[in-house]
Amino acid sequence: MALALGVSLILALAPPGARYNVTSAADRVELSDRATETVVSIAPTVGNIAFSMKVKGHDVLWWMPGQMSGIPFLGPWANRLDEQAFWANGKRYPFDMTLGNVRGAIPIHGFVTTTDKWRVVSARANGSAAWVTSRLEFFREPSWMKQWPFAHAIEVTYRLRNGVLEVATSITNMSAEPMPIAVGFHPYFQLTDSPRDDWTISVGAKTHWKLAANKVPTGETEPIEQLFSAPHAAALRDYDLDDVFGDLERDGKGRASLSVKGKSQRLDVTVGPNYRSAVVWAPKGRPFICFEPMVGITDAVNLAQRGIYKELQSVAPGQTWRESFWITPTGFQ
Repeated sequence: MALALGVSLILALAPPGARYNVTSAADRVELSDRATETVVSIAPTVGNIAFSMKVKGHDVLWWMPGQMSGIPFLGPWANRLDEQAFWANGKRYPFDMTLGNVRGAIPIHGFVTTTDKWRVVSARANGSAAWVTSRLEFFREPSWMKQWPFAHAIEVTYRLRNGVLEVATSITNMSAEPMPIAVGFHPYFQLTDSPRDDWTISVGAKTHWKLAANKVPTGETEPIEQLFSAPHAAALRDYDLDDVFGDLERDGKGRASLSVKGKSQRLDVTVGPNYRSAVVWAPKGRPFICFEPMVGITDAVNLAQRGIYKELQSVAPGQTWRESFWITPTGFQ
């Protein structure tokens, strides 16, 4: 990566020897936690992607320059749409395919994944955490507004505390109508103590959405046990996954978790209550697993219009939608 950040004026450095610190270079912002030996690296001008999370020297993020990897943000919709259009407030919005930012008969993952339009607004460390907040002003880009005509701004904060990375997102609707929220993240995870086929996964969900050949939900669901005989201890070697899950199993705070475990290393991905779905992508022959926090299922905006999906979220004019997910590594030596 060859980038320029321009964060020097808002960078608040911790004193020498402090547990938490934040630093910047030409192509990244780094958050560090000395006590847990954790360092997180973010590239604000490449989609604001976190591309490394090293724990005692082991990188838990799979990163491959030139490919989707790290922790990409997916917006203004995540995963697939079943046509070159989306529905909102009972109205169909067809895409202008001549603009080139939406591609394919089944458009996927929006069009801001690697944008250089994110701007760092603060990067700080104190006695309890290190964090960086970046802002994407969607409404300033005419080609984006042509495709998704809802003025809005997005802020994402990466916060490292006690060796746990929180990814907090807020979306403010600056338009005159309610805006559907259908975003998500697509994190790529890896373990370094064992190969992919020796990993065990846990998926904290009750429902598996059946997919058509184009990977869009048909509307039919089944209990997760129809896919995993042991959903909290499934041997990954037995599965080639690209699957959508709902009815997430919540704790007292409304949070749900997915995890992957190797010989001793383990990663838990915990999502807040406004993430209503999760996609698990773990293709055979690839050294990663993706636990994808999703505000709604694949094609949520269009399936909601047909009455198939009942959990589509929206944000009223002038209001802000917020949610977080957390990445917790354990067993790293």
